[in-house]
Amino acid sequence: MEMDAVAFEALVIDELDRLPDDMVEGLENVVFVVEDRPEDGSLDLLGLYDGLALTERTQYGMGELPDRIIVFREPHLAACDSEDELRDEIHTTLVHEIAHFYGIDDEQLHELGWA
Repeated sequence: MEMDAVAFEALVIDELDRLPDDMVEGLENVVFVVEDRPEDGSLDLLGLYDGLALTERTQYGMGELPDRIIVFREPHLAACDSEDELRDEIHTTLVHEIAHFYGIDDEQLHELGWA
């Protein structure tokens, strides 16, 4: 599947808007970023949470750099055959990475069906 960066980012924003309010309201000092690929160039990683989970924070205050949730465009496009499938995969990736912000690990996500 092919899609330029602008159209892909628009899909990510649209899927963010579709997430339940109680999932996103607690996101504090988090930015969402779209990148083409992970640093290693692989197509295996769809998203990444780069930050310190709420459950691991002792002091977190003013002046901290924001945590980042990164959605990788090219791995998503390589994994999907249609726009509907792409939307579903972006949605799953967002939920997965937001869960990491809240301290939910991959094992718990797997048990919940989000990994």
